[in-house]
Amino acid sequence: MGGAGGGGMGWLALEAFDPAPVAVALTIGPEHRLVYTNLAFRAFVGDRPLGEPIGRAFTVTTKQDYGELFDRVLATGEPVSLAEAPVKPAAADAGDAERYFSFTLSRFTHERPGVLVVAVDVTEQAAAVRRADRATEEQRRSRRRFESLVWINAQVVWVSDAAGNVIESSGGWERITGQSREEFLGEGWTLALHPDDREPTLRSWDQTRRRARPWSYVYRVRTRDGEYRHFDVRAAPVVEGGAVVEWIGTCFDIELEWRERQRRRLLDRAAAAAAEQTALSEMFAALAEVLVPTLADGCGVHLLPDFGDRPAGAPIITRRVATAAGSGLLRQPTGGEERFAPGSGFARALERRRPLQRTFPPGRPPTDLLPKSTTDWLTATDATNVVLMPVVVDGAVAAAVTAARRGDRGPMSRDDVALMRQIFEHTHDALSGAVRFHRTQQVALALQHGLLAEPPELSDLRIVARYMASPTAAEVGGDWYDSFVLPDGATVVAIGDVAGHDLAAAVEMSQLRNMLRVLTADRLAPPGEILRRLNNAMETVAPEATATCILARVEGPDHGRWQVNYSVAGHPPPLLVTPGGDGHFLHEATNPLLGFPFDQLYRSSTVPLPPSSTLLLYTDGLVEHPGEHLDTGLDRLRRHAATLADRPLEHLCDDLLKDLPTTGTDDIALIAVRTPDS
Repeated sequence: MGGAGGGGMGWLALEAFDPAPVAVALTIGPEHRLVYTNLAFRAFVGDRPLGEPIGRAFTVTTKQDYGELFDRVLATGEPVSLAEAPVKPAAADAGDAERYFSFTLSRFTHERPGVLVVAVDVTEQAAAVRRADRATEEQRRSRRRFESLVWINAQVVWVSDAAGNVIESSGGWERITGQSREEFLGEGWTLALHPDDREPTLRSWDQTRRRARPWSYVYRVRTRDGEYRHFDVRAAPVVEGGAVVEWIGTCFDIELEWRERQRRRLLDRAAAAAAEQTALSEMFAALAEVLVPTLADGCGVHLLPDFGDRPAGAPIITRRVATAAGSGLLRQPTGGEERFAPGSGFARALERRRPLQRTFPPGRPPTDLLPKSTTDWLTATDATNVVLMPVVVDGAVAAAVTAARRGDRGPMSRDDVALMRQIFEHTHDALSGAVRFHRTQQVALALQHGLLAEPPELSDLRIVARYMASPTAAEVGGDWYDSFVLPDGATVVAIGDVAGHDLAAAVEMSQLRNMLRVLTADRLAPPGEILRRLNNAMETVAPEATATCILARVEGPDHGRWQVNYSVAGHPPPLLVTPGGDGHFLHEATNPLLGFPFDQLYRSSTVPLPPSSTLLLYTDGLVEHPGEHLDTGLDRLRRHAATLADRPLEHLCDDLLKDLPTTGTDDIALIAVRTPDS
């Protein structure tokens, strides 16, 4: 048997184990001395000397007391099996390597009792199992850590199956919404979302599940108190074997953060909207669009031009200048005035200078608190809540803003009302400038229209005047016209345009018009002489002003005909249209612009006025277009006026304003004189 011969002990039967692929060893006696090892045993644990106790051949490093097992098997004869038992050889070259064996101990008797050891080295298999166990445990540990963090930080934790149906909840959702567990599971949780958020939320959730990507979304949740609050929902897929087996998600109440972001966003929008406008009505219109639909479903703004200056006991007069409405809702038209008694709820609310909120049954708003147009809108849209907010600018109530909600949106919260107030406070400087400009404009308009007197009614001549303010220009123009009868029976018609578009231009226009009247009536001189004297007077009275003007004397029939004696100072030429459609401009009496030194005489010219002819004076807004030569606009006027030669004079003037392609950026004034038929 060679090295395994057993020292001549006669264990010849054991030779059969020499080529066996499993490790075999035999010990005898209570000291368990090795008497046989086969090749596989020696390959596993090294060439151990025979006769040495097995305890010296190996160190016991693990959970089992192998010596006790050998004693028990030898004493009782009952076999023992061990799986993946760690064994560390005691050889000097073994190092720290520990190996694992699955082995069987059984009693073997031949002359002397002993223990037969049959072992299989399972070190590699055990290592693989241990690695798998460690990986599994690490996964369990990571998931426990993740879940612990989620449960600590999230208000709501939920789990859904792979199809997206909620199957588990932490209970937070039920506490927040008042839904029961049965109501929450599946897709029941969507019933607690705001109606406008349900479909978009489900659509986003469905797209996320199909892509198996993490989900992040914000929706509004109805709490058990009936309030809607914004929640941030996040979810991640749990993947096993390359397939999503479930989703784990969280919900956080972000209402405070959302409100702060919304506040900053709306204030920025309001500031930008106000900065882009100059006219007060347009500025309020832009701010109304900021409020709708974020804070309200509908909004209206009423100006209060004389709220602080009206006499005691006088009614309050408002003018609606801006409205806004949510998608699908009818928008109130702008324009129109409304009156309120000084003791009305509306007046009291404005005097308090604080926002006032009212909640009411659908479509049944209070009757004495709001403008009638607003009340009608609230009724028609089944509104349930309205806020009336005075807008104070430079210490005075300049406007009243109404903001309304409808349906199941719920009333505006205290924070909503505060934000609405902040929007107008945030834009105070822009509103202040617009209010001052608006008041200046109103004064100028009043001054301007006060000077545009109706032409005189005469028995022979027919005189018609028209004035059309620019629908887009925010400024006040200096266009004007005049007509009156002189002591000698001649009828004066005049038209002019003072440079500038502000209150100063309107004041200068008033001065020039009045001076022209005085100079014309003071001395019955040719029109050119009167314009020369007016130009000289301007050096003292209005040294910075420049203006254009036409002054014409329409004189009665001497020797059977009418005539016009006229002079033009820098103004577009008069147009004479005769019956049958012939029209031509009068160019014979052109002179320089008023407001510049001119030492020479101003020219005058006299031309006949045939029966039923029309003399038309107009300002440049009727003919001028940017980038177009003035002659093009003049020719367009001449041709169109010729087609209207036989129309009544009122219709001719109205059709010119209606049909000609004006720019809309400048005011237009015109005055027309028609001679009798014969």
